[in-house]
Amino acid sequence: MKTSVLGAAGYTGGELLRLVHAHPELELAQAVSRRYAGRPVAEVHPNLQHLGLTFRSPQELDRVDTVFLALPAGASAEVEAEVAERAGTVVDLSPDFRAGARSASGSPYRTGLPELFADELAGAERISVPGCTATAAVLALAPVQRAGLVAGDVVVDARASSSGSGAEPTASSHHAERGHAFRVYRPAGHRHEAEIAQLAGVRARMTVTAVPAVRGLQVICHVTPPEPVTRRDVLRVLQRAYRDSPFVRVIARGRGVHRMPDPQFLGGTNFTDIGCAVDEDGRRIVLVAALDNLVKGAAGGGVQSLNVARGLPEDAGLDFPGLHPA
Repeated sequence: MKTSVLGAAGYTGGELLRLVHAHPELELAQAVSRRYAGRPVAEVHPNLQHLGLTFRSPQELDRVDTVFLALPAGASAEVEAEVAERAGTVVDLSPDFRAGARSASGSPYRTGLPELFADELAGAERISVPGCTATAAVLALAPVQRAGLVAGDVVVDARASSSGSGAEPTASSHHAERGHAFRVYRPAGHRHEAEIAQLAGVRARMTVTAVPAVRGLQVICHVTPPEPVTRRDVLRVLQRAYRDSPFVRVIARGRGVHRMPDPQFLGGTNFTDIGCAVDEDGRRIVLVAALDNLVKGAAGGGVQSLNVARGLPEDAGLDFPGLHPA
C-alpha cells in the first residue's frame, strides 16, 4: 500500500517514516513538509540518511492508499477534506478528531486503540489515534473499570518527556529551563481528562509533570475500589484483558530493580507495560503504565491501527523489542 506522511519533519513524522519504511506491506511514497520541501529528509532526521528521501510540498501530494497526518493541533482539520480526496485511508495523529473533541455521533473517525476498539477499527477509513497520555491511562484503567473495581474519581499522575512537546522549540522546552526540571505544568484541567473519561468510562483528575527525559511517558493512576481487593485480583483482571494483545505486557515481578513499568526500556517500541500495587487494606489500587510517547503513543499506535483496519497482522512492522541497558 502506497503511504505518505504529512508533517514528516516533526518527531512523530520521523517515527512514521521509520516505521512505514520497515513495514512489509507499506511502501513509503512521500515525506511531506511545507517548511522543508525540496530539502533532504536526513537534514532533519539523520537516523534516516540511508533512505535517500527528499521532502515534498503539500501541493505535490500524490494519490496514495494511506496518508498519515502528523500535524499540529488545528492543522489536520484544515487539510483533512483535501487529503481524503487523495487517499483511501487517513490516519490522524493530532488532537483534532479524537474522542473528547469530535462530536459523539456522525464522525467518520474511529479511535485508534486496537486493544479496546478493534471491532470498530475493522474496515475503517478514518482513524484518530489518542494522545500518548490518554493511551497509557486508558489502557491501565479500562480493564479495572469494566471489572467494576472503580468507585468515584480516578487520579492520574503523568510524567512526560520533552519530545512530547514537539520539534518546534518554545520558552518552556528550552534546555536551560527544562534540562534538570520536574515542572508541573498541568496541575488541573488537562484536555486529556475528557478523552480518558470517554474512552475508559471513568472520571479522571489528571496532573502532568515535565521530566528531564527525551522520550517516554509514565502514568500512575490511583483508584478507589468499591470494596477491598488484592493485588492478585487486579493482576488477574489485567492479564485476562490483554492475554491476546501483542503490545500490552502486564508486569508482575516481585523481585529485581525494575519492578514497575519504566519507559527507559520502551524507547522505539510499540509496547505498553502495565503494573499494579494495592494498599495493605485493599482500599487503593495503584496502576502504573509506561510507553514510548512517539511510538505507541503516536506513530506506532497509528501503524498498529492501520494494520487492524486493513486486516493485516496487528504487529506487522512493529516487532522491535527495545534495548537494555538504555
